[in-house]
Amino acid sequence: MEAGVNELVAARVIDAKRELVFGAWTNPELLAQWWGPRGFTNTFNEFDPRPGGAWTFVMHGPDGTDYPNSNVFVEIVSPERIVIKHIVAPVFTLTALFEELDGKTGIIFRQQFEEAAVFEQVKGYAAPGNEQNLDKLTEVVMKLV
Repeated sequence: MEAGVNELVAARVIDAKRELVFGAWTNPELLAQWWGPRGFTNTFNEFDPRPGGAWTFVMHGPDGTDYPNSNVFVEIVSPERIVIKHIVAPVFTLTALFEELDGKTGIIFRQQFEEAAVFEQVKGYAAPGNEQNLDKLTEVVMKLV
C-alpha cells in the first residue's frame, strides 16, 4: 500500500464487522468521539452523509485552539467507501476504504493533498494525527462489539 504523490496513507485491521466500522464513520455521535488526534474534541454543526452533503465542524485542540473544518461528501458506497473533500485550508480529499476480512475489517485511509507545498507543510503532524485517528476509531468500535 504505497502512498501516491502528496498523499498520506494509514491502515488498520479492526476486529469488527465492516458494517459496524463503516457506521462509526456515518453516525455523527460515534464520529465525534474518535475524529481527530488524541486530546482533540469536536462540535459538529452540519452532518449530511450523502454525495454533495456538507460536514462542518469545529475541532477543539487540547490547548483551547479551535480549528473550523468544512467538508463535502463526494461519494458514499455503504459499506465499502467514503470520499470526503476538505474544502478549507489545507485542501485535500480523504478516501476511506473498508474491506471485509473474515469478520474483521481492513481500513485504508488515504489523504490526497492538491498542492505539494501544503502537503510538505502538514505531513509532519497530519501523518501521526491520522494514525491516532485510526487508533481512536478502533477504540470506539471495540466498545460496540
